[in-house]
Amino acid sequence: MNQPIAQAPIRAFDRAPLPPGFEAAARERFAERYSTGASVREQHGRDESPFLPMPPDAVIFAQSVEDVVAVVDWCRQYQVPLIPYGVGSSIEGSLLASQGGVSLDVSGMNRVLSIHAEDGTATVQPGVTRMQLNRELAGTGLFFPIDPGADASIGGMCATRASGTNAVRYGTMRENVVALTVVTADGKVVRTARRARKSSAGYDLTRLFVGSEGTLGVIVEATVRLYPQPESISAAVVSFPDVPSAINTVIQTIQMGVPIARSEFLCERTIRAINAYQKTTMAERPTLFLEFHGTEAGVTEQIKMVESIASELGGQNFEWATRPEDRTRLWQARHHAYFACLQVRPGSRAISTDTCVPISRLADSIEGARHILDSAPMPSMLFGHVGDGNFHGIILVDPLDQAEVNEAERLNAEIVRLALAVDGTCTGEHGVGLHKIDFLVEEHGDDTIDLMRRIKRALDPVGILNPGKIFRA
Repeated sequence: MNQPIAQAPIRAFDRAPLPPGFEAAARERFAERYSTGASVREQHGRDESPFLPMPPDAVIFAQSVEDVVAVVDWCRQYQVPLIPYGVGSSIEGSLLASQGGVSLDVSGMNRVLSIHAEDGTATVQPGVTRMQLNRELAGTGLFFPIDPGADASIGGMCATRASGTNAVRYGTMRENVVALTVVTADGKVVRTARRARKSSAGYDLTRLFVGSEGTLGVIVEATVRLYPQPESISAAVVSFPDVPSAINTVIQTIQMGVPIARSEFLCERTIRAINAYQKTTMAERPTLFLEFHGTEAGVTEQIKMVESIASELGGQNFEWATRPEDRTRLWQARHHAYFACLQVRPGSRAISTDTCVPISRLADSIEGARHILDSAPMPSMLFGHVGDGNFHGIILVDPLDQAEVNEAERLNAEIVRLALAVDGTCTGEHGVGLHKIDFLVEEHGDDTIDLMRRIKRALDPVGILNPGKIFRA
């Protein structure tokens, strides 16, 4: 079973000095972009995970590929851990300095380098956020569809193989990263692929680095796929008498081949939290948030089909949104679900599941997870991107109450094992980080984990790149 929060390795706020040679070189090159201040280190030592802060020994703000190469070379020379940092929206502790070292903040590397509209690609630096990229694409007729909710950096989204509300139609970062430029642990700058739509030239290094959580290299550029803006977009909210009715609506929609763009499930407790947080008045019942993209005629046809399916399964109170401002309001409520849930118990931290299962086992898995969470003495909620089988259980705990933490982790483990039993995965989009290390072993087995470790050792023999993540140190 995973370690409880308080038993995880915690870095103290009193700084252990870095090697003098490292500090001298860093101060000379970076000046004010090198910080050992407590507030800066604390900011880079916390994320949205349930772990207590683990600050690095120093923070360096990179502005160029050359900056990244210099820091990697120093870290290798002095055997200092190096943790890439984007905007800090990780949920599994992927960016925490569990073994100290340097947090390399690449948020200043935030330029859109090129847009090839005719090819449907854009090349960006790692600190560019998804919203920034879409603002840059205004007027091109294209958009970048991966939408994890937070305004995450593209580099971080590549590193965690992020997903989000649009994944059911457009896929995840795995399908939408064309090429990467990576600084490896030996200080080499490697481009993993060209911009051609397909290639059979050698190993697929792009896929190797996508999802590696900064343990194999530091991403310094990413080329991503873009898509045409749909001619027509319509969104809807529909409530159901029970959870199986809502989930079976999604399953039947997918199995009938309806090209739905977004399909989000929220339990009644999540809706109640959103109503309180956003001052909305949605029916507090199991609810689907849906969105349809295409031509005007195509969207109309999709709507009719889904309305028919939902009505047969008890769907009620359809609320349609076609104007951009209405759709924005609708999806803002969904994107704020996590933070709305946190406000149910102010001061709490969320221990969240991130399981993903085959669509045919989705209804059973969510009902099973709901049954498990119903036994929790702490507040709990369920929501997720059910169109691709991915959903989240949220358990709100007092992070200083070890008994609560232990119970939440036990329930978390039950939900993960329920997913693994039906050939699902412990993480559909958040990554492994610190929180899911043991579950990764259960999912893949010792031989597969050993192969992953050998890849890690081959690319990072000194072990400087985000140590202690994905595998136990």
